[in-house]
Amino acid sequence: MQIILNNTIINIEIIRKANKNIYMRFLNTDTILVTCNHFISEREIKKILEKNKKSLEKMQLQKAKEKNEEKYFIYLGRKYQKKYDEISKIPQFQDDTIVIKDEKTLLRFKRKECERVFQMELERILPFFPNIPSFSLRIRYMKTRWGVNNQGSKTITLNSELIKKDLDLIDYVIIHELCHFYEPNHSFNFWKHVAEYYPKYKEARKRLRS
Repeated sequence: MQIILNNTIINIEIIRKANKNIYMRFLNTDTILVTCNHFISEREIKKILEKNKKSLEKMQLQKAKEKNEEKYFIYLGRKYQKKYDEISKIPQFQDDTIVIKDEKTLLRFKRKECERVFQMELERILPFFPNIPSFSLRIRYMKTRWGVNNQGSKTITLNSELIKKDLDLIDYVIIHELCHFYEPNHSFNFWKHVAEYYPKYKEARKRLRS
């Protein structure tokens, strides 16, 4: 079975299980996997796919974007093409290329750089913030937030994906979270504090969204 999405022929693979619902996901940019129960016919499946065509087209474009991004490593605002080399024990930057042994090595490098860069910038900025309580820094991947200030546990958490952004945007997120020690919500006074340390915060927010 096939359908047309974004002027491209898409192959449909079907797996039948004891499911109540029907599930659809892209295996790659030209193949959709449909998981459904044993009683749904191919004709019904195709009808459901056609009904959800606009959503599927968006999913296909997102999958294509993700596949393209897999070729690159984005680090501090720059995009580097990945080049694999079994000899390299640590990642090496060469112009617009990063030479790596494998993805596992690159992931370890990314984690270490998150710790190093975020801690370095935090220590540089912190002296400008008087009367800040002692807190710990955590780093983890977050889907919807760049940073979180948990005043209850005295913890600031930064999104590991920030390592992809320019250094000044990392600084903005750190400043944003530190300002929450003064104002817990996003009140007028909170943004007044942010503007004191980072006057172009509105521009930074737009750049982070893009």
